[in-house]
Amino acid sequence: MTVLGLEGSHQSWKRAAQLGTVLIVLGIVTLSAILNSSAVPAELIGWLLVLSGLSESVHAFRVRRSDAFLFHLVPGLAAVPIGLLTVTHPGAGAITWMLMFASFFTVIGLFRAIAAYWLKFPNWSWTVLEAMATLALGSVMWAAWVWLIPWFLGFATGLSMILRGWSSMMLAQGLRRLNRQREDSRRHEEEMRRRQTSRFAAS
Repeated sequence: MTVLGLEGSHQSWKRAAQLGTVLIVLGIVTLSAILNSSAVPAELIGWLLVLSGLSESVHAFRVRRSDAFLFHLVPGLAAVPIGLLTVTHPGAGAITWMLMFASFFTVIGLFRAIAAYWLKFPNWSWTVLEAMATLALGSVMWAAWVWLIPWFLGFATGLSMILRGWSSMMLAQGLRRLNRQREDSRRHEEEMRRRQTSRFAAS
């Protein structure tokens, strides 16, 4: 997967780094709320999930002409309605939200793992690791959600945001390295052409 094929511009690594920073900050806010209260309000989790979904959706449209468009758009669009439902229907109960989030984590984890393996962008193994962790969080919710209520919902949401942000930062690092390699290769080719031109002029 080439740099242009993945993100669509020379400055793609900055966009990936910005997305990673936003997701990590949102994840830290979620985990901090758990430290202050064992029962994180469902509305807070919902709003943070909406913000993370909007951030990833905006990033998807910034790279809409690349192969990364659907990779970012699908998780972003999936997070927004679930977050809004959590905000607008807080009385639905923790069990309902745990089951809904378990489904969300399972689907998104599988999607990101398969997509990362298919695209094989720079440092894609970090995304697979993050996706497997998200899938594991969803599996734990399915298996033992009764005794995990209420703190695990906020913990899983915050941790998944941090892991996704970290994988985005690793992607940014890989894209930056590839951009530098392309620039070095371009300068080397230009230098070779100049030398050849000088030789022909001298002869």
